Amino acid sequence: MVVISLKLHDLIEEIRGAKTQAQEREVIQKECAHIRASFRDGDPVQRHRQLAKLLYVHMLGYPAHFGQMECLKLIASPRFIDKRVGYLGAMLLLDERHDAHLLITNSIKNDLSQGIQPVQGLALCTLSTMGSAEMCRDLATEVEKLLLQPGPYVRKKAILTAVHMVRKVPELSDIFLPPCAKLLHERHHGILLGTITLIMELCQRSPAALRHFQKVVPKLVQILRTLVTTGYSTEHSISGVSDPFLQVQILRLLRILGRNHEESSETMNDLLAQVATNTDTSRNAGSAVLFETVLTIMDIRSAPGLRVLAVNILGRFLLNSDKNIRYVALTSLLRLVQSDHSAVQRHRPTVVECLWETDASLSRRALELSLALVNSSNVRAMTQELQAFLESCPSELRADCASGILLAAERFAPAKRWHIDTILHVLTTAGTYLRDDAVANLTQLIGGAQELHAYSVRRLYHALAEDISQQPLVQVAAWCIGEYGDFLLENCEETEPLQVEEEEVLALLEKVLQSHMSLPATRGYALTALMKLSTRLRGDNNHIRQIMSIYGSCLDVELQQRAVEYNVLFQKYDHMRAAILEKMPLVEHSSHQADEAKENKEGAQLSEDKAPVPTEPQTSKLLDLLDLLDETSGDAQQPCHLNSSPEGDLVHLFDLPRVPPPPGKPQQRGRVIEKVGGNVRSPLEPQPAAHVSPSCVPCPQSGSPHLGRLKGSLNHACPLFSVFLCSGFFPILQGPASSSSALLIPLSQCPLHWLLSSSNPPTSSPWHFMFCFVSMKCSCSPLLFLFKVVLPSYSEISLIVPITP
Repeated sequence: MVVISLKLHDLIEEIRGAKTQAQEREVIQKECAHIRASFRDGDPVQRHRQLAKLLYVHMLGYPAHFGQMECLKLIASPRFIDKRVGYLGAMLLLDERHDAHLLITNSIKNDLSQGIQPVQGLALCTLSTMGSAEMCRDLATEVEKLLLQPGPYVRKKAILTAVHMVRKVPELSDIFLPPCAKLLHERHHGILLGTITLIMELCQRSPAALRHFQKVVPKLVQILRTLVTTGYSTEHSISGVSDPFLQVQILRLLRILGRNHEESSETMNDLLAQVATNTDTSRNAGSAVLFETVLTIMDIRSAPGLRVLAVNILGRFLLNSDKNIRYVALTSLLRLVQSDHSAVQRHRPTVVECLWETDASLSRRALELSLALVNSSNVRAMTQELQAFLESCPSELRADCASGILLAAERFAPAKRWHIDTILHVLTTAGTYLRDDAVANLTQLIGGAQELHAYSVRRLYHALAEDISQQPLVQVAAWCIGEYGDFLLENCEETEPLQVEEEEVLALLEKVLQSHMSLPATRGYALTALMKLSTRLRGDNNHIRQIMSIYGSCLDVELQQRAVEYNVLFQKYDHMRAAILEKMPLVEHSSHQADEAKENKEGAQLSEDKAPVPTEPQTSKLLDLLDLLDETSGDAQQPCHLNSSPEGDLVHLFDLPRVPPPPGKPQQRGRVIEKVGGNVRSPLEPQPAAHVSPSCVPCPQSGSPHLGRLKGSLNHACPLFSVFLCSGFFPILQGPASSSSALLIPLSQCPLHWLLSSSNPPTSSPWHFMFCFVSMKCSCSPLLFLFKVVLPSYSEISLIVPITP
């Protein structure tokens, strides 16, 4: 018994008339129940109607998987009305993930061989939509036969199906090579368009096909020339352009065939010039053809004059009123700026005008192109334009614009003063949008320009007095005032006269400390600047002492630690404050990179488990590297006692035990110290590990340096070494510890106190190290080492101090 249900038209009306989603679901559930009942009854007359309703339900997003097998039954039906709905259902309900799609392979093969064009068209559409790799392999021969059928209807669909097969199974390319050459002689535009699409797919997936179709470039040139020179055609012309779709596709194929092929490029050069000069750009269709022509000219080996013509076409696109065309022109010019920089430079004024576009995407592309056009000859003019744009550009572009200006200034700066002025302008305009390394780069730039220290500190002080909201500007200004604050009190000819009192400088930095806009890092800069000003300014330091005392109880741990350390420096080590707070040394990029390369090289060479004892030639090379062999001195070096001031205070500052030196021995000219020590274990408490009283041997040359070695190994990585030396000796770190992240940090000047810090030492094998202590002055006094190590309980250190005459 057939269940009576709604017709498709009535079902659509009822679903659209539902006022709520619940009503819609109720209608669909009721109708799906009727459809299932109809499928179970097996009425062949109503099957295609029920499946049509089910496909509409599927289009609304409701499940319809129970109709997959009905699609197979309808496809196998001899009636065309059943096949039409069955193939449509197969395209909607079946795909490669369902094994049921393989069941229709035989039905498609039978329909392709029937000779009925509507049925063949349905089978080809289904195959090109959901055909899997297995189906493509089974039916490739049938599709190849249909490519040369007399009717254009079937041939167009067969060509598109061949495109799908090549994409699914690239190894089927050889099957479709011979028919494509014949199809290029067709006059039907639809067949030509499909054939060129198929050739493009074949060339992109097979080098053999690419070489094969490079021979048909003259035929493609002839087809395109016919399209360009032909008159108006009602059937194919769009906005006065003869079949722009076919022209664009031919140009894309010529671009593929002419890339890196001299002969094909020469064949199409004249045609491309003709298309570029005769195409009307007043309509969108003509602009599309012209744009593809430009891309083809740039990708093939075209003549230089033709490339200049292509860039000029893109320059005309920049003047077009259509925003899409301007965007395409900017994107294309950005791709060409590296290969044809001089040609793109001619359109620089037009590109700069595009910066002020209201459309954000256009402004971004114009900004990228403007930054790419900056070079050493136009850096001043382009930077001025970009700075003007930076003042009013949208917030989403400020970061890119500011970073681009800084990079351009760093690369093409004509003078250091101009470079500093440019960065200061960016800092005051968009300081909060700069990347993280901008502060470090500017401080390094200012530190390297000694002749501009007074100029820089005055400019930064004036900018800081006007605005303290730009955090990078405040950080750079605080650093510069701390380093070169003494120049504020002197006259500078390069800037306007500026009367600054010491209290004003301190008040400004105190304002930065108290501002709610200041970040913790900015407050750290300001606190350190105040401490350094205690040695730069001539007045009383009571104000600075008060500020340090206040921040000694700050909630921020970093600021509190700095303030406490600075207070200790004021109270106990005031005599050392001037030396500790000296100006920062100059740091160059090249030297940093050289040191990095040297460390990497040493780390690769010293990767053995145990570092070898350096021989005498190695020691000589090391001394020569430090430029110590050429200096001579006959003066005797007097030792510094650990319990004397200020050395004793320094030992107390770093929590080092006070060890009296052993009695001296008769004076000798030079010595090499070696002695064997023992094992030391420590839970978490630091311990002195070795106390050496060296023996002395004569040195063959007067004034030659003497060398002390301290070496050993750790069974586990040690985070911190502390070495305390007598005055006049210099430590050198050797072995694997000198690579990677190990650093020797000087903590004072006399006596020498050095820290060896390693943030990422090896942990899987023993860590070998060696210190060499070099002195240019010979002395009979004992050479005193105080070696201090902080170890966890599971670590063990072994110290070896060998002695040889």
